[in-house]
Amino acid sequence: MTTDNLLPKVKANLILAHDADDGLLLHYIKAAVSYAESYQHVTEGYYIENSMPPTTEQAVIMLSGHFYESRDGSTAGFFADSVQAGQQVWNTVNLLLRLDRDWKV
Repeated sequence: MTTDNLLPKVKANLILAHDADDGLLLHYIKAAVSYAESYQHVTEGYYIENSMPPTTEQAVIMLSGHFYESRDGSTAGFFADSVQAGQQVWNTVNLLLRLDRDWKV
């Protein structure tokens, strides 16, 4: 799987119809995939060679969207009115990634 394959899904999650930020989104997707690989104790580039489970894919989509909406360090987007929104995103992402984690490490 390449990060390019996730771009349409991230844009759909963000309800983003323009292409102006595609480069930025690809950067955030790569960062989210890297985070997932590290959190799950798999080698860097693992998801380039191996399929990504649906729960991991959802975590990457959510985290990429969070990076995009919070790129100035604030919490934005759907939960912008909640003080705990940023932490809740990380909690949810980590719970999803935990489902596919390599626990042998």
